[in-house]
Amino acid sequence: MKFGVVVFPGSNCDQDVIDALQHTTQKEVVRLWHKDHDLQNCDFIVLPGGFSYGDYLRSGAIARFSPIMQEVVKFANSGGYVWGICNGFQILTEAGLLPGALLRNTSQQFICQNVYITPENNEALPTALLEPGKAYKIPIAHGEGRFHADADTLKQLEDNGQIMFRYCDANGEVNEYCNCNGSLLNIAGVSNKNKNVFGMMPHPERAVDADLNNTDGRLLFESLLQSVQA
Repeated sequence: MKFGVVVFPGSNCDQDVIDALQHTTQKEVVRLWHKDHDLQNCDFIVLPGGFSYGDYLRSGAIARFSPIMQEVVKFANSGGYVWGICNGFQILTEAGLLPGALLRNTSQQFICQNVYITPENNEALPTALLEPGKAYKIPIAHGEGRFHADADTLKQLEDNGQIMFRYCDANGEVNEYCNCNGSLLNIAGVSNKNKNVFGMMPHPERAVDADLNNTDGRLLFESLLQSVQA
């Protein structure tokens, strides 16, 4: 099992993701530069958080056209695993690899805080070891994290089990009071229909170290090995 972490101009969570992957999976992790056309035979690609290309136009709108993304799209369309976190999630929606869009938070402010999310199911690779209905404390840091989609798309997401995470309270209850950014249906993460492309706004890589008094994100990284042979 070999992981590749894409680095764009403005990425700032790439090293955090690399450290989290190495620490929790004990597998090889390489950096993939945005100008490259070579995925270096990686089995799993991660698009990290940050402010790719300064978030000009829209978050992820320019990064979507990076040379490396041509390869990522081909890789995903052939069944390869791709995971976008925060800005990475935004890039995947811009690239058409995930449904919906990430809009400005309803508060019109950048939000940086710990929130709770609960997995809708454990059918997606990052949720394989998680308990549906249980609350996991994971940090967020975004200004454009409000998930939006039309009614038909939302129905498809629910019918196909593509909703990975919803914002919830500490008891795992999903309600409007814990919806930090105004996302429709409290959605914090989704997958594509084939369950090989994943996106989420919270940052699990910032919740893997006991020194930070939060290790709830470890299980997401450990889950990546459950259904994929090394």
